[in-house]
This record gives sequence, C-alpha cells and structure tokens, in this order.
Amino acid sequence: MPLNVPNLLTWLRILLIPAFLAVFYFPDTWLTGPEKNLAATVLFAVAAATDWLDGYLARTLDQTSAFGAFLDPVADKLMVAAALILLVWLSRVDAPVAVIIIGREITISALREWMAKIGKSKSVAVSFLGKIKTVSQMTAILLLLYHGILFDFIDTQEWGTVLIYVAAALTLWSMAYYLKMAMPFVLGKQD
Repeated sequence: MPLNVPNLLTWLRILLIPAFLAVFYFPDTWLTGPEKNLAATVLFAVAAATDWLDGYLARTLDQTSAFGAFLDPVADKLMVAAALILLVWLSRVDAPVAVIIIGREITISALREWMAKIGKSKSVAVSFLGKIKTVSQMTAILLLLYHGILFDFIDTQEWGTVLIYVAAALTLWSMAYYLKMAMPFVLGKQD
C-alpha cells in the first residue's frame, strides 16, 4: 500500500465512520440531542469532503495507485451504509429506502469488479447520473443527520427526506443504466 496523502485521506474517511456513529451513544449529559446531531453532521461533512479531496490530490499530485482506486469506493460505500443504517435506527429514514441505496451500491460494486475482471471496466465507469445521485444522497444524509431547523426556516428533516427519496429513485435509475451497459457482456454478445 503506497503511503501518500490521498490514501491517508481515504483512511481518515474510514476512521471518521465510527466517530460520527459514536456521537449518538454519548450520554445526554455530554451532548444534548441537537449537539449530537450537529457533531455527527460535521464529522460526516468532513468525511464527505475527504472523498472529493483525495481524488483531486491523487490526480493533481500524480499519486494514483491501484490500492487507492480499490480503497476509495470501499470507504464511500462504508460511509453511506453506516449513515443510512444510523438514520434508520434514529427513525429518520425508512428502511426500504436504505435497502434500495445499500443494495444498489453492493450490486454495482460487484458488477464493476466483474467487468474489470473481463477487461471491460470502462463500460460501467461512473456516469453523470451517478454523480447526481451521489450529490443528492450526500446532501440528504447531511440534512437528515442535522435533523433540525436551519437558518430559521429550512426544516432539514423535510428536505432531507425529499432528497433521500430523489436519491433512491436516481439510485434505481443509475443501476438500470449500468446494468444495461453491462448486459451485452453478461449475455456474451460482446467480445
């Protein structure tokens, strides 16, 4: 494993997962409910920012590596899955929505791994639709973690719920897109 700044940021993202989860286990004498929400939101936002930053630095500093290319999406999936499970536990997200999003992540990760093994990974490279899904999903998670009124008029639970449903719909749409792109190879109709 090459020890470089992008890989260290990816490891930091993984280490932040138990940190933002642990906040909700602190006694109320340590942090009130709103303080727990804020702390978890900030930790998740820092983790999400490292996702963009590690990729940017890897390209800018020419520090890309096979290990980094493997670890980065794993860290992303772990972070999103942990947040969604937490939000279901907190009754802020419906379980079917979490299952759709987590299930899609597992399915597409497996598909990408298989396509890479047959030398066709570019056929299921990240699409613009996938990027929109990610932005919607991350914004929704941040709003749902905050779970309060922002700027005296934004109900983050309400807007987060709308966005997580949008993210779930985009999740299904992007999964269908990736499966369609891979189908010729699955059916053996492409070399």
